[in-house]
Amino acid sequence: MVKSLLEIAAEIVQAQASVGPMTPDAMELALSRTFVTLQKMKMAEEGGFVLDLSKMSEDLPLEEKAKESMDPRDSIQNDKIICLECGAEMRQLTTKHLSSHNLNPREYKKKYGFSLKQPLAAKSLTKARSKAAKKRGLPENLVKFLEEKRSRSRAAMAEATSSEETVPELGMEAKVLKKRGRRKKVS
Repeated sequence: MVKSLLEIAAEIVQAQASVGPMTPDAMELALSRTFVTLQKMKMAEEGGFVLDLSKMSEDLPLEEKAKESMDPRDSIQNDKIICLECGAEMRQLTTKHLSSHNLNPREYKKKYGFSLKQPLAAKSLTKARSKAAKKRGLPENLVKFLEEKRSRSRAAMAEATSSEETVPELGMEAKVLKKRGRRKKVS
């Protein structure tokens, strides 16, 4: 029994949909483009001419349409994150992976509307890291560090304003110049 082109196209799209998630719009687009491609191939076969497949692949950016139809917020799931550039699924989008798309994490987040503080990792991985950080006491230590930094900053500002002196010969204020370079570590 010979299958029709529509049946063959449906089987191809069904196999593609079984591998990864596809929206109904993406399925419809894939089905129509697959059918058109099969028609072109059949006509080329019957006509006896060679079909340039490289040009056909440029006309059929299925991955582009599939990724455009996916909501960026849905790409970050509990156990995986889906790269919106290529559709690859992984636990974390690394800088190395994004560099293959000529992007860095900041550019990727801006392009797809993510907050710059949003981690590019699966939710379960983010929760595990947060839990481990809390277990080690990092949030409390961070609060202490920030308070110390603010108090040092305030002290430095107070010192700078009190270090203004009047030069009697000139009758005007002159600021005392501070030393340049790194601060000495206070223990």
